[in-house]
Amino acid sequence: MVIHDTFVHEVDLFRCLFRWLLDDDYRLRAGECVCEHTGDQEIILVMVEGKANVTAAGTDWGELGERMDVFEKTPPHCLYVPNDAAWEATATTECTIAICKAPGKSGHSARRIGPDGITLTQRGEGSNTRHINNIAMENEDYFDSLLVTEVFTPAGNWSSYPSHRHDEHDYPRITYLEETYYHRLNPVDGFGIQRVYTDDLTLNETMAVHNHDVVCVPRGHHLCGAPHGFEMYYLNVMAGPRRAWRFVPAPNVEHLM
Repeated sequence: MVIHDTFVHEVDLFRCLFRWLLDDDYRLRAGECVCEHTGDQEIILVMVEGKANVTAAGTDWGELGERMDVFEKTPPHCLYVPNDAAWEATATTECTIAICKAPGKSGHSARRIGPDGITLTQRGEGSNTRHINNIAMENEDYFDSLLVTEVFTPAGNWSSYPSHRHDEHDYPRITYLEETYYHRLNPVDGFGIQRVYTDDLTLNETMAVHNHDVVCVPRGHHLCGAPHGFEMYYLNVMAGPRRAWRFVPAPNVEHLM
C-alpha cells in the first residue's frame, strides 16, 4: 500500500482515517485473525475479497464475504461497528478487509450492510461511464460521519469526473468532506491516473496509482482515469462534520455537469 503523503500533512481538524489490515501481500490468509476496539471512531468493515468470521459489539455475525475477486462486481458484504465497541475477524479464506474509520459519538447499533440492498448502478455516460455500489451514503441515517461507496471504472474511461471539490462548509451548496481512494487495477500490473488540484494550483498533483495504492484528498478538485486496457476499482471513504455530499465542479468543466 502507498499513501501519497503529498497530501497527508494538509489534513487537519476532522480526520477521516482509512487503514488496511492485511499481511505482507495485503491479504489475510485463512486462519489469520485481526481485532481492535473502535474507541472514539465508528467503522465499516468492507469485505473487498474473500471471507471471514466476524464478531463485533458482542454479536457473532457469522461468515461475511462472497466474492473472491473484487472485479466480480457483486455487492459487498459489510459490517458497521459503532464507537466504543470491540470487533474481531478471522479469515476463512484469503481475504482483503477494508477498515473505514471516522469520528463516531452516537453509539449506533452494529449492523450488517449488504449484499441485500446494494445494487450496481451506472453513473455517467460515454467515456465517463462507471458503475457504483453504494454502501453507506447519506440516505442511511445510522452513521455519524462515514460515507462509503465502491466504484468500478471500465478501461479507457474517466471517473470522479467532472472534477469537483467538497472542501468548505456552505450547506447546501457545498459540504466539507475529506476523502480517500483505495485503488485496485485489473490486470494487477496495470495503473491508473489520479489528479488533485485547487483553482489557484497551489495544490496540483497528478500521479500514477497502482494496485493497493491509497490516495488522500484533503481539499481541491479531484478525478481519476483508467487507461485503455486497465480496469479500475476504488473504494471511496468520505467524512466530515456534516454527513452530506455536496460539491462544486471545477469551473472549466462545470458545463459538463
